[in-house]
Amino acid sequence: MLQVLQIVRDNPTGSQFLMSSSTIPNLNAFRRGQRGRGRGSGRGVGSSHSGAAGLGHGRHRPHDEIIQNTDNDAATSRLSAVEAGYLEDPFARLLSADEDGPVARRLPLMNRGTYLRTASIDRIVDTFLSSTGHGCRQIISLGAGSDTRYFRLKHKRQNLAIVYHEVDFEANTRRKIGRLRSPPFADKAKTLAGVDMHASDVRLSEDGSTLRSSEYNIHPQDLRRLPRDNADLTGVDKDLPTLIISECCLVYLPPEDADAVLRYFSQLFPSTTPLAIVVYEPIRPHDSFGRTMVRNLMSRGIQLQTLEKYAGLAEQQERLKTYGFRGDDGTGSGAEAVDINFIWQRWTPPEEKERVDGLEWMDELEEFVLLAKHYCICWGWRGYGEGSGWKELPSSSPN
Repeated sequence: MLQVLQIVRDNPTGSQFLMSSSTIPNLNAFRRGQRGRGRGSGRGVGSSHSGAAGLGHGRHRPHDEIIQNTDNDAATSRLSAVEAGYLEDPFARLLSADEDGPVARRLPLMNRGTYLRTASIDRIVDTFLSSTGHGCRQIISLGAGSDTRYFRLKHKRQNLAIVYHEVDFEANTRRKIGRLRSPPFADKAKTLAGVDMHASDVRLSEDGSTLRSSEYNIHPQDLRRLPRDNADLTGVDKDLPTLIISECCLVYLPPEDADAVLRYFSQLFPSTTPLAIVVYEPIRPHDSFGRTMVRNLMSRGIQLQTLEKYAGLAEQQERLKTYGFRGDDGTGSGAEAVDINFIWQRWTPPEEKERVDGLEWMDELEEFVLLAKHYCICWGWRGYGEGSGWKELPSSSPN
């Protein structure tokens, strides 16, 4: 069991926090086990899913397996937030590693981080859907892991016309497909979301790692090889309005590989196809907290490889502008980036803040603000008319 994260308030003239050298300072580090406070294996401000999708074999294997194995902890974090009332997700427990066991409850600031991460990406998904009319749309989720967003979308609106693609490690996709087709999950998906995991158009590969259907597809894919091989993801429609989701995925790739993935998708779709992207990643590695975060993650073999290159909000925003989400070309495009603390302050309505504040007593408010400032949501869009809803999302830069 990983040790408890020790955060000690210093005097006003000293450093703000003292942290034990063995800790990982992110919101996934704050969780409550059966015997009080413990520390998780870490996927950022509220874990959501598995990270760098499909990171291959050979010389990458040890690091790949470390990242791959974070998905169980991610699923537990999401389930903790659901059980505490922050999120509504009737599918979360059925995709957790121990669907019948007790919930390992996270600390309140961890649950709030999971809530804000999920709610902010959900809002961007809603903006994408509302900005693309009523025809069929497409979402491609990189490093999807045990994420349930497709089923939650269909639960809210079963008549939604969508083609959904998930990309991840082969081991993760095989495990997920097995759970999706198990009787408990399949029954709930059909009842609540109108999704039949055993329908005649649902096709599996012989090894059980690939799923194909008219709406929902799971790809075991090494993202590093995707641009190099100039390969196509089977079933991706280059003419459908498309949203790319990357939650703590690209950050694990070497910068040149992460850039190649963004270049691949930006060039895959013609300029006439409305395209959007949302990226969730850690930022600000150069202050004392950020340096400790990087050092402690590296001690566990986890390298945030793009963090140095895309260290702040401005760098994250400029990154997307490089790949066509510019905002200055008259084509209805743009790019924005905000940290998770901004999400809480500016994206969360007062009545929702009141609801969340009432769920649990949180005595780590200053710690939450510090942590939340070290993770960001960055989003970009292109090919939309000027009347789309993208500019209505609050940002730190003037619209």
